[in-house]
Amino acid sequence: MTTASVVLATMLVIAGCVLILAWSQGVIGAAEASGSSTGLWTRLVDGLDRVPRRTWVLTGMSAVGAVLVTVWTGWPLMLIVVPLAVVGLPQLLSAPRNTEIELLGSLDRWVRGMTATMATGKSITDALRLSARQAPPDLADALVLLVRRLDDRWTPGDALRALADELDSADADAVVASLILAVQRGGTGAILTLSALADSIQERLRALREVEAERAKPRVVVRQVTVITLVVLAGAFLFGRGFFAPYGTPLGQVLLALLLLVYVGSLVMLRRMTLPRRRERILRSRA
Repeated sequence: MTTASVVLATMLVIAGCVLILAWSQGVIGAAEASGSSTGLWTRLVDGLDRVPRRTWVLTGMSAVGAVLVTVWTGWPLMLIVVPLAVVGLPQLLSAPRNTEIELLGSLDRWVRGMTATMATGKSITDALRLSARQAPPDLADALVLLVRRLDDRWTPGDALRALADELDSADADAVVASLILAVQRGGTGAILTLSALADSIQERLRALREVEAERAKPRVVVRQVTVITLVVLAGAFLFGRGFFAPYGTPLGQVLLALLLLVYVGSLVMLRRMTLPRRRERILRSRA
């Protein structure tokens, strides 16, 4: 490759990486809907400012690495493969964030705090207001909004239904539904109901953590197999480059791209299989 082609390839790779970052931040799609070029540029700059510094460093290193690998191998496909591998493989092989377990833990702390507050003689409405002051991080914003709605003279039932819509979780629906029933009954039996509900949440948390531990095992195996495969292929390419010569042809590049797509597709399928299924909610907003 000539010097001009190397410079052009570097510019294209860096531009592509920036566009990928902008798309991952939701900047491009949202700006297209607005239809304003000024708004597009403003949102693009603001979105890219939110990208962590570590991501920028990783993107720059992957772009430079892509150009170097392309020059060394003479395979144009590496301009795309290397950045995607550096950015995408860690995402595919890492453990996904289990928001269900995190939310359940927050609900458990919230329900137990509500139970302790109501045991002192507070009403459900007062307990809700007090719970927003020391709410778990995952529930803090939603509970503050709940208190604001109560201050705006929303009925407790409507405010709790809006809270359920904010949390958008079947587990949260069970807690909110119990609170709505307790409000309608004037608080009768609310403490016993919330205590039983907290015990149920604890059991579900224990079960989910066991399931998550089992799901982590195949991810570890796939991660090890992927690392070993990459090391073996890199060593084979270094010491037996002639064996990979057919992949340097146009047809070989197409076949290589198909093989890589199949492997990445299998990783995506594995990741989807390890993700928890979304449970249907039991509360629906009146709107």
